[in-house]
Amino acid sequence: MKATLETTYKASPSTQSDRDRLVLDNIDYVGRILSTMTFFSKNDDHRENLHSAGILGLVQAAASFDPDQGVAFRTFAYPRIRGAIVDELRKQSPVSPRMMRHVGTIKRLCETLEPPITPEQLAQRSSLSIEVVLECLEAMRFIKPDDWNDLSDVVHKTWRTSIDSPEDLAEKEEIGELLAELIEQLPEKERLVMTLYYAEELNLAEIGAAMGLSESRTSRLLAAARFRLKEAIRWKTS
Repeated sequence: MKATLETTYKASPSTQSDRDRLVLDNIDYVGRILSTMTFFSKNDDHRENLHSAGILGLVQAAASFDPDQGVAFRTFAYPRIRGAIVDELRKQSPVSPRMMRHVGTIKRLCETLEPPITPEQLAQRSSLSIEVVLECLEAMRFIKPDDWNDLSDVVHKTWRTSIDSPEDLAEKEEIGELLAELIEQLPEKERLVMTLYYAEELNLAEIGAAMGLSESRTSRLLAAARFRLKEAIRWKTS
């Protein structure tokens, strides 16, 4: 259905009916993106508000989607859906004051240590447990300043984008090769979580069930993998 609908978008001018269908066919995608944020959304009412924010981001993406750019709709919609959810998370302040203090410590270390920084290094320098450090890295995705780049957007675009331009394709292949090399160097569990989440498109609950882990533990492993990759890329490109 998604492929047919996006083909329709390419073949004719978009109408309100087209946009409505695009939204309806991708509502499940909002739930998948939200599944990576369940660590902060245990309350049902809270989660419903986040889901509504994600739907709004999806509607806005459908309204501004231009298929002539050669990008698949879900790739185009991803940062808009996630951004809307993150904005709602920030409004509701889901992070406890204690965690905020820990996050402040980790952020200061990230600003002073030389890349590539590892979660283990942060734990050693902060005297926090590795589990608390991973919770901080997960929390930083929602409370960090906007100028901190989120690696999930980079990975998503690299693995999900359909590009026609030879120049863009070459750039995509170069980034993809670098990511593949770095992913192979991740600890085994983090590498498996990354593969199942991005390549197999499983949500955190499904990954946790497959690996015999809780959803929160799976979320922290994903946060750790993203952080390691971000740091490795920062080191290689600095």
